[in-house]
Amino acid sequence: MINQIDKEILALSKDAERDLKDIFNRIDDTCIKNSDRVISAFIKNNVQYSDFTDINGYGNFDTGRDKIERIFSEVLGCEDALVRPQIMSGTNALYLAFSSMLKYGDTLISISGTPYDSLREMIGIIGDSTQSLKAYGVKYEEIDLINNEFDKDKIIERVKLGNVKVIAIQRSRGYSNRLSLSILKIKNIITEIRKVNKDVIILVDNCYGELVEDSEPGHVGADLVVGSLMKNLGGGIASTGGYIAGKENLIKMVSDRLTSPGIGKELGANFNTNISVLKGMFMAPSAVKSALKTQIFAAYMLEKLGFNDISPRYNDERCDIIQTVCLKTKENLINFARGIQASSPVDSGAYIEASPMPGYPNPEVMAAGCFTQGSTIELSADAPVIEPYTLYMQGGLTYEYGKLSIMLALTKVKNKIK
Repeated sequence: MINQIDKEILALSKDAERDLKDIFNRIDDTCIKNSDRVISAFIKNNVQYSDFTDINGYGNFDTGRDKIERIFSEVLGCEDALVRPQIMSGTNALYLAFSSMLKYGDTLISISGTPYDSLREMIGIIGDSTQSLKAYGVKYEEIDLINNEFDKDKIIERVKLGNVKVIAIQRSRGYSNRLSLSILKIKNIITEIRKVNKDVIILVDNCYGELVEDSEPGHVGADLVVGSLMKNLGGGIASTGGYIAGKENLIKMVSDRLTSPGIGKELGANFNTNISVLKGMFMAPSAVKSALKTQIFAAYMLEKLGFNDISPRYNDERCDIIQTVCLKTKENLINFARGIQASSPVDSGAYIEASPMPGYPNPEVMAAGCFTQGSTIELSADAPVIEPYTLYMQGGLTYEYGKLSIMLALTKVKNKIK
């Protein structure tokens, strides 16, 4: 594979290793802190080989599942958690959480602007689903960020007016040009909100952000924290599942919604996933470290090769594992995605085309040569095929594989991007 990489790109990669050393050292430090929190949770909860047992049927008396949920709650700084293979994606987890908290006449406010594309039909911003939050009588409002900062004055003014049941914060940028939100920014706005309303439920969509910093939204006052095991906390090992962590009384509500009142968390076969979920969490700090290094390396290489419209820059603060590059034309976008796919360990021969995707309002291009379908902790790239044709890259299970794939992808697109 190295023999296929352009010599200019190989030479530039050596500069990258030198210039990124201090940044990578800081990422290593964060990984140590997060690894300590994870292994401490495993030891505290006395994980045993017997906890990997496949419990089928109703799934009653699954001690392994119970330990998984205690571990997730502790790692995420929460009182309790629901971690299940029956939660199929981050969008599914968010719908479950929102529909558990919100009833007819309640108001949901997004204070980080318009949410990710796959959430819009679920909320009822677009489409005419009879199962959207809007169809159930939930009111929706949003407050945009200003220069990548929460609009504190507008948020506090709206909260003071009352009739707000849930405030939603999307930590990652989604398909937008804004920067992702740091734990410090989330902490500061939660503190301000709590000065005027102690009861409003603050929910953080944590997708792509887990273990990037050395604390989580639960540590700074979020009531609910939601994500997918196909992303960071699955460590590239969990084959399905999602999580909702938060206050114990709220997790009980979500559990009742998932199964039924009176049963809650007691029901749910594990489909022989306990070992992959536990192993995924165990490996997650290292996987996130590699994903961050891969995307920082990609940003450095892109910038030095003349791709100036990228975000974040290689030396910017990072709050998630996503890297964007604006490619300006549909042809450029698809060619770059093809380069990522061709350098993947799985389905490297697949030919990328733009096509409709369930839950997305626009045609999508997706490069995902992953061991787990849709896994974005593995090196992948996707984008809505609309102007300005921005590609969103993420993941990288190991820095070494990620580095090789990025260099090969750049080699393949170097002469095709116009």
